[in-house]
Amino acid sequence: MAMMNVILRVVIPATIIFAVSELSRRSPRLAAFLLTLPLVSILAFAASWSKEHDLKSLSQMAKETLVLVPLGLPFFLPLAYADRLGLGFWSAMLAGLALASLTVGLWLMFGPK
Repeated sequence: MAMMNVILRVVIPATIIFAVSELSRRSPRLAAFLLTLPLVSILAFAASWSKEHDLKSLSQMAKETLVLVPLGLPFFLPLAYADRLGLGFWSAMLAGLALASLTVGLWLMFGPK
């Protein structure tokens, strides 16, 4: 049973990633919609609950996620405007990672403890 659980934890996200990458060619808007769904969070919460049954821990993780999701949004800016900024894919990805790292890092350093 434990091995099946591990396999499902790998197969489900891999299937979602594959579906989004395939769908992005035909319908970027629908692919973006799938990306906005908190599928990873849903799967992580369900897996954590099935393993631990610790509502207090899950509640704390949900609160932290609620705060951190908006802080990661700057990641998308360089990708969204890559053509306008004259950036290639990898340059935009690195710039997005830098922006998201900066916002999350500043919050971790100076935000509430």
